Amino acid sequence: MKRIALITSGGDAPGMNAAIRSIVLACHEQDIQCLGFFHGYNGLMHDEFKELTVDLVAPIIQFGGTILKSARCKEMHQNSGVEQVASTLTRHSIDALIVVGGDGSFRGMMALQPYWQGHLIGIPATIDNDLACTDKTIGFATAVSTATHAIDKIRDTANAFERVFIVEVMGRHSGHIAFNVGLATGAEAILSFENCDSKNLEQVQADLINQIQSQRQHNHSGFVIVLAENLWPGGPHGLQAALRETAHIESAVCVLGYIQRGGNPCPEDRILATELGIEAVRAAKNRSGVMVGKVHGQISINCIIRATEQSKPVDQALRLAYNQICQLT
Repeated sequence: MKRIALITSGGDAPGMNAAIRSIVLACHEQDIQCLGFFHGYNGLMHDEFKELTVDLVAPIIQFGGTILKSARCKEMHQNSGVEQVASTLTRHSIDALIVVGGDGSFRGMMALQPYWQGHLIGIPATIDNDLACTDKTIGFATAVSTATHAIDKIRDTANAFERVFIVEVMGRHSGHIAFNVGLATGAEAILSFENCDSKNLEQVQADLINQIQSQRQHNHSGFVIVLAENLWPGGPHGLQAALRETAHIESAVCVLGYIQRGGNPCPEDRILATELGIEAVRAAKNRSGVMVGKVHGQISINCIIRATEQSKPVDQALRLAYNQICQLT
């Protein structure tokens, strides 16, 4: 093992820089050259790279984003694009490629396997926490913290005006952020894929209206709804219109959006990224087509197909806790 290539791909996640740092430090300790390619797979296609040194990465652990930049690459959906990436890796005599990213980035790895004989290692970094074979992905803890702090501020205004607030959080098609943030902020309602039947949203809406009206009869405080993105037709504004038209309930909408993907990574994400980066370099010596993760406090290595294809539902304990809180309130 003489040369490793590294990319950060897909949606950025707090902690990506911490992963880059640990990979480079681990490579340096083992006398392995590390080349960082810019803008994900695009950098591999267009041969845009920089040798990553200890001096370069030493001060980046606390920064959000990624010094290698990130992007999605539509050319990776075509054989010609995959072949071009393989050609770049071969031309630079790369022994292993480490991909820091999420589901789509790992599918790019799988597409590359038939065209290139080097080792392929994935490090899970996505705020959505929707990859199996790891309890948490890099960036998830920071996103939950960021959204929690934001909703704490929204709560002050909601209570001051005794108003309903609909707060949309990210997650793609996963409710990990919604449930964790909803419980952390004491949200009166959490609407996510795990507790809302998409085929029966009329009933979900009716139950929500009853909950809002019941609260208004008993206390004078705000009502916060945490809504998972991509769940409700028309998004939070669609739900806002439905509440107004059906029950004359006025509400305010706040879409937290990309604020959840930025900012300094929390200590938990910095530590996880450091551990997984070191393990990725170790695994690159004799493994391929795998993802490094952490399960029950222990480092794990699993087939990349299993990590992407296996479902990862929200912890049942979180769902039960939310149901019990709703009954108590």
